[in-house]
Amino acid sequence: MSYGTRGDVQPYLALGRGLQARGHAVTIATAGRFEGFVTSHGLGFAPLSDEMLAVLDTPQGREMLENTENALQSLFRMVSMLPQVGPMQRALVEDCWAAAEATQPDLILFHPKAYAAPAIAEKLGVPVILALLMPLLVPTASAPMMSFPDLRMGWWNRATYRLARRLIGLSARKYVRETRSVHGLPKQRRFDIACSADGRPIPVLHAVSPSVLPPPPDWPDWARMSGYWFLDEQDWTPPPALSDFLAAGPPPVYVGFGSMAGRFPNRLAHAVVEALGQAGLRGVIATGWGGLEPADLPETIHRIDAAPHDWLFPRMAAVVHHGGAGTTAAAIRAGRPQVVVPFFGDQPWWGAKVHGLGLSPAPIPQKKLTAAKFADALRKATGDETIAAAAAQLGATVRKEDGVAQAIADIEALTGVSLAKSAA
Repeated sequence: MSYGTRGDVQPYLALGRGLQARGHAVTIATAGRFEGFVTSHGLGFAPLSDEMLAVLDTPQGREMLENTENALQSLFRMVSMLPQVGPMQRALVEDCWAAAEATQPDLILFHPKAYAAPAIAEKLGVPVILALLMPLLVPTASAPMMSFPDLRMGWWNRATYRLARRLIGLSARKYVRETRSVHGLPKQRRFDIACSADGRPIPVLHAVSPSVLPPPPDWPDWARMSGYWFLDEQDWTPPPALSDFLAAGPPPVYVGFGSMAGRFPNRLAHAVVEALGQAGLRGVIATGWGGLEPADLPETIHRIDAAPHDWLFPRMAAVVHHGGAGTTAAAIRAGRPQVVVPFFGDQPWWGAKVHGLGLSPAPIPQKKLTAAKFADALRKATGDETIAAAAAQLGATVRKEDGVAQAIADIEALTGVSLAKSAA
């Protein structure tokens, strides 16, 4: 069960394909808009309401993208929007139950936005595992939860994760209590997304490379850092226009912000086009869902709707993106320098992480993006040999990892159930 934009769905699809290759029937329960994406990869699909995602297309949703600068602010904004999105959350919980009742799973893996999953697993009597794309909920003394200041005090660091879980609880607990009552489950004293009703911790998988984020030494055994879950499109054939553009000159810079657009996408488009010209670079612009739509482009810039990152990124001089977990992972694996233009949520944290690893210049928040700042970052990303070497080295390391295989091994260890099946 996962919910969100494509970046919240694709890693689970990759893990699902790995499980399917082991002989299992896998169903992805997610927003209805992704049905074709899921079924085209041969996995089962269970629809969840699109209404929550549609909020991002409203003026209020776009304003949130403009003015929410980090993950902590996103959690507070989520709580503040409860009066508006409450009915949508209730519908999403009901859809999660319908998906589980239709498939009768032996195991449920869930994204935090599908927070009814532990109650559903309890009712069905099956194991449940929380699957995260970032270190968000497991306390550690090593570092605070993203967006919190690092005071270099272990007690403070651990407390930040507990606070994040409390904020999620404020958003979700009403609907969890309601659904437990409707489905005949006993009352839960306090809802905690990372714990079962009796207070036992729920196992947690992190789809992040340990080479990028080494697991903290004080993590419990039920928290695992498996490595990235990549969905490779090995049989993809590029359109002739894209192939011709790539062959016509030096490697271009990729610019794409996924589903992020904010309130003024045209401003971003013009800044990107002008900056590429100032830096003397060719570019490939991906428009994405509601993203860049430049009306007139010079011959040095090629526009695409989308292309698999595993095919496209290694062919680029640098990768410019919004700092989503999935796109960051793909750029790291490609071994290319990056420029991160974060919008909201966890994106500023990933931008800072990429910069700290020496893979990029300092991130530029999208509200502060100008052609001059962007051109300067592009020159540094494509001309700094230190950045290029660091990106190439880490990319080579990540390419040797198999996060899906490790996640399957972790699932076996965490549930005590072997997932290997005979060909029969």
